[in-house]
Amino acid sequence: MARVCHQYSLSIFILVASLSLLLNPSSCFNPKLLNVSIKYQSDDSNWGAAGATWYGSPNGAGSDGGACGYGAGVEQAPFSSLISAGGPSLYNNGDGCGVCYQVKCTTNVNKACSGNPVTVVITDECPGCTNEAYHFDLSGTAFGAMATSGQADQLRNAGVLQIQYKRVNCNFPGKTITFKVDQGSNEQYFAALIEFEDGSGSLGAVELKQALDQDSWQTMQRSWGAVWKLDAGSKLQAPFSIRLTSAGPTNVQTVVANNVIPAGWSPGQTYRSVVNFAA
Repeated sequence: MARVCHQYSLSIFILVASLSLLLNPSSCFNPKLLNVSIKYQSDDSNWGAAGATWYGSPNGAGSDGGACGYGAGVEQAPFSSLISAGGPSLYNNGDGCGVCYQVKCTTNVNKACSGNPVTVVITDECPGCTNEAYHFDLSGTAFGAMATSGQADQLRNAGVLQIQYKRVNCNFPGKTITFKVDQGSNEQYFAALIEFEDGSGSLGAVELKQALDQDSWQTMQRSWGAVWKLDAGSKLQAPFSIRLTSAGPTNVQTVVANNVIPAGWSPGQTYRSVVNFAA
């Protein structure tokens, strides 16, 4: 009988001790460390695998704007040379122009990697970048920005680098949606480079309304890259209002740039609206 009571007392002691550990966590069990681990795993699951190379000068912007049409503006704020040409799946026949991504590499891939994310914008196409499902041909500046301090040149010598990437909302502080009228535009044909779209960074639809129309919106088509066009076949009456709808993947938005293209507009000129999508 004494043995039974001893076993019963021992069981009670173990139960009480277990409850005590749960209610008063020791240094062997830290809930904060557990939360950090769960958060890291949740964030990390949003990243995909991609290949990365770089082109142009080591500290340059890769190209002069390339297949999206942004020109030398890629060297200036807000792009600031932190740009990338996209392989076919990222460029997506021009639909990928203006889309923002974060890219990073880790020390298990290359010791020069910092592991810190760098935000880049798709401004060009890399049609031959097909060895991976997703490939970023980064500017020298963007590629080097993934390195730890003082290791940029070492990282740029890595060749094809395996990186992680995820799509993020674009946010161009102080910028509104801007229209640069194509040099080939005339009184019957209007085309413009559209840039600095916050949010998804890409456009699903662009429509134009002429001065004499109250409710009639004419659908514009993507000409190439970030350039949209309307071939009216008759004289267009300015000023023009432009209605823009963002392209997902979520939170589709529509904004209207009223009378953004004035009467007397000229090819080659840039006209800034007062609207933008929510970042």
